[in-house]
Formats: sequence, structure tokens, C-alpha cells
Amino acid sequence: MIRTNSKHPHFIALVKELDTLLSVVDGEKHDYYHQFNSIEGIPYVIVAYWNGQAIACGAIKPYNDTAVEIKRMYTHPDARGKGLGKTILCELEQWAKELGYKKLMLETGISFDAANSLYKKYGFTQIPNYDQYKGVKDSICFQKPID
Repeated sequence: MIRTNSKHPHFIALVKELDTLLSVVDGEKHDYYHQFNSIEGIPYVIVAYWNGQAIACGAIKPYNDTAVEIKRMYTHPDARGKGLGKTILCELEQWAKELGYKKLMLETGISFDAANSLYKKYGFTQIPNYDQYKGVKDSICFQKPID
């Protein structure tokens, strides 16, 4: 795993894969969600590798003075089921802690069962949808205090 930023070419490639997947899953709502998922200027990015290939990623971006928002979590289909999601979440949490943040936040689709299970298992609790996700019935938001 490496720590980098959103300009890293392997992160950009993984996010393109994620966006392709989401365009199918989100259907007609993809444009609405996509506007909030720009990777431009995200300063804190994790890219995971296996045998030299970029296979998973995740990022955090400042939400406010005490919280960061987790963005662009993705694992290539061939690498799923190996615990990479948890590994990346742990690394993102550690990085946020090093930066002095106290809370992790995120939004995901209500139908992403694997993601929702991962976040709950990892200690996230559901919160009311925040900001642009208020009133969006297909979104679910979570938070977790940083230990």
C-alpha cells in the first residue's frame, strides 16, 4: 500500500473502474451522485497493490476541522473478499488520526450490501443523511469516531 494523492495515475485508473461500475448501478441517478465524487484535489489517497498491480483504493478529504469524509473506496472485482476494504479503512483512519481528525464520515448507496456490512462491522454507525444527501432515499450515511 502507498499513501499518495488524487493525482496518482493508479488511483485515477481505479476510480475510472469505480465510475464505470457506479454508472450501471446508479442508473439515471448517476449524474446526481457523480457531481459529489470529483477526485480533484483530494490530498489523502491510499492505493493497494498485489503483484505490482493496483487493485484497491480509498481516500479521505477534510469535511470540517474535526472530521474527514471517506471517498472513492473501491476494490477490483478479482481482488474482492481478501479483506482489502478493512485494510484500507484502517489505514485511512490511522492517517486521519495522524492529521488530528476525530471522526470519519461517509455516504454510500443503500443497496451496496457488501459496503454497508463492511462499514457496520468496522464500527461505523448510521447517521442522518448529511448535506447533499439529505432527503436522498437511496443514500445511507455513516460515521465513526477515531480512536
